[in-house]
Amino acid sequence: MEIPVYLFTGFLDSGKTKFIQETLEDVNFNNGEKILLVVCEEGEEEYNEDNFPGDNVDIVYIEDKEELTKQNLTAISQKSGAQRVLIEYNGMWMLDELYSALPDEWLVYQEMMFAEAMNFENYNANMRPLVGDKLKSCEMCVFNRAKKGFDKMAIHKIVRSVSRRAQIAYEYESGEVEYDDIEDPLPFDKNAPIIEIADDDYGLWYMDFAENTKDYIGKTIKVRALTMRNKLINAKSEIIVGRQIMTCCADDITYKGLLCKANNAQDFAQGEWVLLTAKISFEKHRVYKDDKGPVLTAVSMEKTVSPEKPVADLL
Repeated sequence: MEIPVYLFTGFLDSGKTKFIQETLEDVNFNNGEKILLVVCEEGEEEYNEDNFPGDNVDIVYIEDKEELTKQNLTAISQKSGAQRVLIEYNGMWMLDELYSALPDEWLVYQEMMFAEAMNFENYNANMRPLVGDKLKSCEMCVFNRAKKGFDKMAIHKIVRSVSRRAQIAYEYESGEVEYDDIEDPLPFDKNAPIIEIADDDYGLWYMDFAENTKDYIGKTIKVRALTMRNKLINAKSEIIVGRQIMTCCADDITYKGLLCKANNAQDFAQGEWVLLTAKISFEKHRVYKDDKGPVLTAVSMEKTVSPEKPVADLL
C-alpha cells in the first residue's frame, strides 16, 4: 500500500515546525488517519500534541544521520501503522541521503522548503550546495518573516537559478502572504525558426526543455554540445549529444544527453564538441526502453571547439 509522504525542508528557525504544527491542527488534513511525524531536526519551537484534534499522531525523532536507513524507517512505519507520513528534514543533511532511505511504499506527494527571508541570501552565499540541494526538487518555497519593501528579486533569482517550477511565497511579519509573480523571460526565442542556444544558457535551456518538452516538438534548435556513445544506439547513424551540468556544486555534475540521429554520426568520436542544428521529435527508441522520448534529427553537425565554460551551470 502506498503511503503518502509530505516533506518539509529548510534550515533551523525557518518556520518548518510552526507550519507542520498548524497543518496537524487542521482537521481537513488531520482527519483521523494514523500519521507518523519524523523529526530530523529539533529547533527552539516544540510540537504541542495537545492541540492536535486526535491522538492519531506518532512523533519519532531521528537526530543521528546513521539512523536514516530504509530498514529503520520501515520498522518505524510498521510499528506506528502509519497511513500518512510527514518529515521535518535536517537542513544540514543532503536530500539524496533521505530519498535513498525511504521505504519502497513511501511516496513523496509534496515537498516544501522554508527559509527566513531576510537571511536567505547569506545562507546561499555561505552554504550554496545545501541551499541548491533543498531547492532542486521542492514544489513550494516559503520565505517567512519578510519585511515590507525587501528585495524579492534577489531571492527570486536564487530560486529560479535552480528551479523554474517551484512556486514562491513570502509571508510577512503581519501574517500576510504574497505569492511571487515575477515573470522569467527566457534568454532565447522559442518561436524562432531556429532556436539558438548560447553556451551560457545551455543549463537554463535544458531545464526548460525537460519541463516543457512538448513546447519544442517539431522545432529546430542550434546548440553546441558534447558527444557521447551508448551501446543501445546505432553507431553509424546515431549519437548522444549534451553537456555536463552542475546543479549546485562541483560534486553534483551530471552529463545530460539527448539521442541524435545523423547521417554522419560515425564521423564523431566520444567526447568531441559539435555545433548542431537539429529538429526535435518525440519517438520510441531502445535508449528509452522502447518508450517514447525526445529525439534530435540533425540538419547539420560539425566539429567545433569547447565553450569557454565546458560545464553548464544552473546557478
